[in-house]
Amino acid sequence: MDKVILITGASSGIGKETAKLFQAKNWKVAATMRSPEKADDLQRIADVECFRLDVTDPASIEKAIADVLEKFGRIDAVLNNAGFAVVGSFESATPEQIERQYRTNVFGLMNVTRAILPYFREQKRGFIVNVASIGGRMTFPLYSLYNSTKWAVEGFSESLQYELEQFNIRVKIIEPGPIKTDFYDRSEELTRKEGLTAYDWFIDRALPNMKKAGETAPDGSVVAAAVYEAVTDGTKKLRYGVNTKGILTARRLLPDWAFFRVIKSAILK
Repeated sequence: MDKVILITGASSGIGKETAKLFQAKNWKVAATMRSPEKADDLQRIADVECFRLDVTDPASIEKAIADVLEKFGRIDAVLNNAGFAVVGSFESATPEQIERQYRTNVFGLMNVTRAILPYFREQKRGFIVNVASIGGRMTFPLYSLYNSTKWAVEGFSESLQYELEQFNIRVKIIEPGPIKTDFYDRSEELTRKEGLTAYDWFIDRALPNMKKAGETAPDGSVVAAAVYEAVTDGTKKLRYGVNTKGILTARRLLPDWAFFRVIKSAILK
């Protein structure tokens, strides 16, 4: 019987590339997003069905899971991919931006996970694959909110694996480095506070350099390949880095002051 993966945030980028790869590997794909009516290209691919799912709306999550089970009869893996980044100085972030960042990247991921667990426990198997980031193990300037959500995803996922192992449910963490997607345009939201200009010089130097990293990076297909490896390699491996270029090793081995100097020299050049 064909296996089924449910993907959140599948309308573009990593989610969309993962949907296409799994379909090519003979999986059935439930591509979920807030506006499935806009995903005509995915709808035209055989064995890919689009469903409405908003990770901040528990009712839509429950309905999407029920609809997927009605359509395909099973779910073998869930990819928690939906997310975005609030970028800029923390001081200029509004309470609404902070809450929305956590509501999507952390609480949304938890909502989907909690909703699928009763089904996975009953069938005594399943994969929960959470897209974190290289920014969940280290940090970058102006990404304090985004980084903090991805650190939360790392801690949540690592702890969760202990309690779910008894049910043959595997938790996997995907940690992409720079990836060439529309993330830097479509999925970023800048913080602004009228009259606050003290950080402008820093933002004007740092942001363009960080965006350049994405422009020269591999596309989302390399992350899709890591997701496929995570659900098919048959191991208990927890973390899968993608395009990290040894930076996490450097973070682990270098003293803080030395690593921070490396980051600052690269971003503020």
